[in-house]
Amino acid sequence: MRAIADRPFDSKAFLEVVGDGRVITQYPKDRVVFAQGDSADSVFYVQRGRIKLAVVSPTGKEAVVALLNNGFFFGEGCLAGQVVRMATAIALEDCSLIEVKKDVMVRILHTEPEFAEIFIAHLLTRNIRIEEDLVDQLFNSSEKRLARILLLLANFGKEAQPQEMIPNVTQETLAEMIGTTRSRVSFFLNKFRRLGFIDYNGGMHVHPSLLNVVLHD
Repeated sequence: MRAIADRPFDSKAFLEVVGDGRVITQYPKDRVVFAQGDSADSVFYVQRGRIKLAVVSPTGKEAVVALLNNGFFFGEGCLAGQVVRMATAIALEDCSLIEVKKDVMVRILHTEPEFAEIFIAHLLTRNIRIEEDLVDQLFNSSEKRLARILLLLANFGKEAQPQEMIPNVTQETLAEMIGTTRSRVSFFLNKFRRLGFIDYNGGMHVHPSLLNVVLHD
């Protein structure tokens, strides 16, 4: 039990400073953080920037499984016994990442309820998103899947306010996320623009009317 005189644990400070098995590293755009098959011995936290997680099949086909912004953890599979990375993590823009060694992460999760609560909330959010993505892939057309991804990137349906402009994501990445070709993504984006669902003005702007594509059967 922590002595009364001890300072309370500060989760935010823990994720913003170095020391005790934590390092902060700057990754330039397109730098690989870790590759599929690498040894898994630490968890990462996105302090600034965006990370792409992608998996490559034995035949060489790539699928994007997640795009992660500030405040997200990744690489947590090592805590569940994964000895190698199941995906490749790549910086989509200049990033600042905090790497926490597995043993330190395990100790903090066992001794600091505040931090454990934050981490569990992250895992639940990720699990819900994975389930939604699976349902999306099984039952929706590629057009609906693209519309949903754009709305998610713009924060529609989340507690945070929708963003005026979504992050710059290439058509190739969007195609890998929804399981189709770049040409199909280009076709649907042009269609959405003609219908007034999106527009380009220094970046892609997503309008609430794009929800019509997702809701329409």
